[in-house]
Amino acid sequence: MMRHLQYGTPAKIFHWCIVALLAVQYPIGWLMPDLHRGMTPGAGMTFHVSIGITILVLTALRLVWRLTHPVAPESSLPAWQRLSSEVVHWLLYALVLATTISGWLFASFRGWTLSFFYLVPLPMLASDNAAAGRTIDGLHQAMEWALLVTIVVHIAAALAHIFFYRDRVMQRMLPG
Repeated sequence: MMRHLQYGTPAKIFHWCIVALLAVQYPIGWLMPDLHRGMTPGAGMTFHVSIGITILVLTALRLVWRLTHPVAPESSLPAWQRLSSEVVHWLLYALVLATTISGWLFASFRGWTLSFFYLVPLPMLASDNAAAGRTIDGLHQAMEWALLVTIVVHIAAALAHIFFYRDRVMQRMLPG
């Protein structure tokens, strides 16, 4: 399979759409009021879950694209940077998928009937189960923080390539 030197337009679109959605998703999740047993989720939760499902679908598509359209590591990078870049990228995929799926599972364990932006009902991934809901909620929160830390590392590395190394690594994912 041929490995490209640059990320293609679809990869860039997936990447930047996911970035934009995560930039919206985190504040919604943090600012949303706590929902306790017996409470009906409102618009905040509907939008949070809907954006999460959108992120899940886009990440799955991005992952399929990456597997079928691999990009060669930047040849000018030292081996440790190529390896750490690969590890961080795969960790981002894993954490985004795990965070979004655990959020959907949490809503299912709570017994919430939710829809995708009030348009299409979302299937329940599990039945109402308070104990499992508490466990998955803890996992969801831990994964959201792990994802946020990994995103910060990813952004810090991108900025280091722009301002410290002054190489063209970041340009591989920029539009154009």
